[in-house]
Amino acid sequence: MENSEVNSVDLHGDEEIIEVIDLNETEPTPDDLAEDIEDVDFTEGDEGWETEDEGGEEMEEADKDDSDLTFSKHTGSVFCVNLDPSTNSLAVTGGEDDRSFVWRVSDGEVLFECTGHKDSVTSASFSHDSALVATGDMSGLIKVWKVETKEEVWSFEVGDLEWMEWHPCAHVLLAGTADGNVWMWKIPSGECKTFQGPGCQATTGKILPDGKRAVVGYEDGIIRLWDLKQGNTSHVLKGPDGHQGPVTCVACSKDGGLILTGSVDCRAKLISTATGKVVGVFSTEGLKPKVLMEEESETNSIESVGFCNVLPLVAVAYLDGTLAIYDLSTQSLRHKCPHEAGIVHLQWEDSSPLLYTCSLDGAVRIWDARSGQMVTQYRGHTAEILDFTLNREASVAVTASGDHKAKVFCLQRPDR
Repeated sequence: MENSEVNSVDLHGDEEIIEVIDLNETEPTPDDLAEDIEDVDFTEGDEGWETEDEGGEEMEEADKDDSDLTFSKHTGSVFCVNLDPSTNSLAVTGGEDDRSFVWRVSDGEVLFECTGHKDSVTSASFSHDSALVATGDMSGLIKVWKVETKEEVWSFEVGDLEWMEWHPCAHVLLAGTADGNVWMWKIPSGECKTFQGPGCQATTGKILPDGKRAVVGYEDGIIRLWDLKQGNTSHVLKGPDGHQGPVTCVACSKDGGLILTGSVDCRAKLISTATGKVVGVFSTEGLKPKVLMEEESETNSIESVGFCNVLPLVAVAYLDGTLAIYDLSTQSLRHKCPHEAGIVHLQWEDSSPLLYTCSLDGAVRIWDARSGQMVTQYRGHTAEILDFTLNREASVAVTASGDHKAKVFCLQRPDR
């Protein structure tokens, strides 16, 4: 994708409201990034799981379950799931029951529970080196645990939490809140930096691969690129350059040169991180008859977006069940992949053109972006899948569902 060419989009003469800064052209190493973030001035048990065989007697024959393990310690909807990046052997889940567990993917054994939350746990993830795990609930209580000792090492309370993410190569945590602020902490010291928001929700955010910048989308449709070290915005996209509704999701290309944002306005915007300019707009226009689009405009939205690492393709997932695959070079629709229900999340394989989706009908589907055909699907949940994640080799998927369960699926490996 680094060699692909992206064409500019005619914005009909509308003035772009963008601040431009010079960027460091040399590609930093992970050690450089970790050291760089250190320079920032911060002054401102076995029970509760079952294998397919053990639980099979209780299932009706019609209820197909392709999973290899079911984790059933939660007593409410499971909202989030994440795998430890070092070994992919541990999962962390958070749920509506105000509980979060770190457990082993191989047998479902709970290593420890992340206790003390007082609202639904909607964010849970491991640090880049798998040494720490962070859990956050809707009320804004964030806790960090040391995996090796199973001990809580830090906690902090912010406003209502919208999202949370670890830095790609340092023990630094970023979080966005309903009041529009973005917080950054060194863990476990707790040194803090705040990026002041506009007074509306910071609905989604992502740290760029360089570790020095973050892109944040807001409820008012504005997109801001923040310089994490300086604490100011390098680019602001609003008006015709921003979205005409809340920003729901964001992804960045592997080299960090492009970001893709999705919104309730059913448009995905391709943005250059170097210039802050919108270089592409993908929408549902052309996917459906205009009358149908107008009828669904109030209910449809983009829920997830992502870049393919090996081909110049992007994927956009809609709440109406449409998965659209676009060619970056021509900005044309390559494939439209229909789902039986709304899509919640999509994820590309790291090193192939295969794409995974989870949806409100409780299924995980694998798609080949070259042909637009579904390769296979996996079922087992009795309610919607709310989150899922893949291991590094794309041989295992772990799902979180409204049926109070998390499931582990061992994936067949189709021809890549």
